[in-house]
Amino acid sequence: MYLRKAQSLLIAFAAFVATCAWSQPYAMLQPPQPTEGGGKIEVIEFFWYGCPHCYHLEPSVAAWTKRAPKDVVFKRVPAVPSDAWAPMASIYYTLEAMGLLEQYHQKVFDAIHKDNENLGNKNVLDRWLAKNGIDAAKYHEVEKSFTVATKVARAKQMTQAYKVDSVPKLIVNGKYATGPEQAGSMDGIFPAVDQMVAAARRDKG
Repeated sequence: MYLRKAQSLLIAFAAFVATCAWSQPYAMLQPPQPTEGGGKIEVIEFFWYGCPHCYHLEPSVAAWTKRAPKDVVFKRVPAVPSDAWAPMASIYYTLEAMGLLEQYHQKVFDAIHKDNENLGNKNVLDRWLAKNGIDAAKYHEVEKSFTVATKVARAKQMTQAYKVDSVPKLIVNGKYATGPEQAGSMDGIFPAVDQMVAAARRDKG
């Protein structure tokens, strides 16, 4: 009798844990980080161009940003947990500084994951730039600029502050965090983001 009761309690507890995990597919960031949303709810995607999961998530990112609520501001941050990731962050911020990011962001992903181009290699990168009509000399001039160096350093600082140990990682208002593990799958990430946005909206009252 006691054994059956204990088993029933264990089953009930497991069901409770599973329900909680399903209903809240995100974690609380400790400590919370200050936001730069200008009064809007800030959604940050930490990513890395070399990450296949980030590459496969990109269509969902593009789709979600098109339907994002008006009280939300979306930002990408190339994660820099180590110096080995810095070259990809440099590509992102150099293209941004040149006003070419929107045009070439997806193409960088495609070059790495579809065409197997190692854009971390300068010679390969220069060939890719030439193929895409980008002046390599101008690119490297901008790449060495104070603006790009400062943004890469800031991305490294944010990666540490937000405790980003894997990508993709989505953060809402410096307080709520999700990724494939918390959301249960890649497909669960943006439904989780919607829940986090709703929670942030409740926080604002």
